[in-house]
Amino acid sequence: MGAQGSAQGTALPPTIDDTAIWDAWLSQFRLPILNANLEVGTFEALSDGAYTTDELAAKLGVDSRALAMHLAALCADGYVEKRLGKWRATHLARTWLHPQATGFWGHFLGSIDRNEHLRGRLLESLRTGKRPSEGVDQRPVGWEQGTMAPEVAENICKFMHAHSQAPALGAARQPVFGELDCLMDVGCGSGVYGIEIAPARPGLKVIPMDLKEVAAEAAKYVERYGVGAQVSTAGVNMFTEEWPHEADGHFFSNVFHDWSDETNRDLARRSFEALPSGGRIFLNEILMDDDYTGPYQAAAFSLLMLVGTLGKQYSLAEFRDILGSAGFTDVQAQRTGGGYYSLVNARKP
Repeated sequence: MGAQGSAQGTALPPTIDDTAIWDAWLSQFRLPILNANLEVGTFEALSDGAYTTDELAAKLGVDSRALAMHLAALCADGYVEKRLGKWRATHLARTWLHPQATGFWGHFLGSIDRNEHLRGRLLESLRTGKRPSEGVDQRPVGWEQGTMAPEVAENICKFMHAHSQAPALGAARQPVFGELDCLMDVGCGSGVYGIEIAPARPGLKVIPMDLKEVAAEAAKYVERYGVGAQVSTAGVNMFTEEWPHEADGHFFSNVFHDWSDETNRDLARRSFEALPSGGRIFLNEILMDDDYTGPYQAAAFSLLMLVGTLGKQYSLAEFRDILGSAGFTDVQAQRTGGGYYSLVNARKP
């Protein structure tokens, strides 16, 4: 078989736990976050007083929404703390990150930070609250424009398929999908969730739905995994075209985090209108804490959304508000066991 066959023979299938890989991936943000906040004066300001996020943003001259994401990551790592709605620097930050401290590490941290591209993007978005204009990732832009080049669709499906293996295995274990007749995966990417959920629920029909270019790629994965008897794709623009009405469940994974609060309210409304009474909506996301003090994985992922999309990672409280505005009730969430993901679940009365 040769070296290639031997290597394939030693490879292992995906498992439900990919947290170690996530930790390695998101660790790239730690030093750039510190340096961006050293540059705008976060640690000095919070050493000298306590401020709400809005008050601190005004003092530093930065965007409040972006600052909230930075503070969540810094809090998770122990540099700042939140008490009664106000932020302060911890002893750790006051000892090593205050410019007037004898043990100030700022100059050294700046000199060893080799990820200048990420630091620059974090700093620009912190100051403006917007996605940096340079080096924009064309994958989310394709969804925003409603069309995507076939090669971009192929690339994003490859990435998302690997990226979603563990959370898809976690989602497939959730008993609530056994209560449905038809589940539509909105913004499906490679269709990985339907590919995993369908075999676990033999009586369930699954419709992976995405832009036509992405749906065409998803169809290839459906064929490859041999689940075509249960899974059939649909090429639909979720913002401009009518949704199929046969599903009694709508599943979104890593979709709402790409978009603003306003856009997500529109998506929730569209889902509500397409579902029958008693239908359910599912959001598979890495959740922020309700008080925005972490966890680090959600906060760092949120910063990735800030510099690459129009969205962020949301908390359960925010999702309750968004889904409630569309008419959904009984909004709940539970960890799926698939990496760091939680499944938010709500019902149409």
